[in-house]
Amino acid sequence: GIDADCGGECSCATCHVIVDPDWFAKTGGPSEDEEDMLDLAFGLTETSRLGCQIEMSDALDGLRLTVPEDM
Repeated sequence: GIDADCGGECSCATCHVIVDPDWFAKTGGPSEDEEDMLDLAFGLTETSRLGCQIEMSDALDGLRLTVPEDM
């Protein structure tokens, strides 16, 4: 599941999600700070994001993502 321990402050990696490749570009891609936090995540992929850093909009209606299994 998603813990989101930091409350959306991009200071943990407990909201790690894997964005469907067809949707990844639409999320805007991770910032440098987000990439640093993602380095701490288990099961990192090329389309990994921190859920708290994805700015939701109508353009993301139907967004497909996966929550990685706990390691």
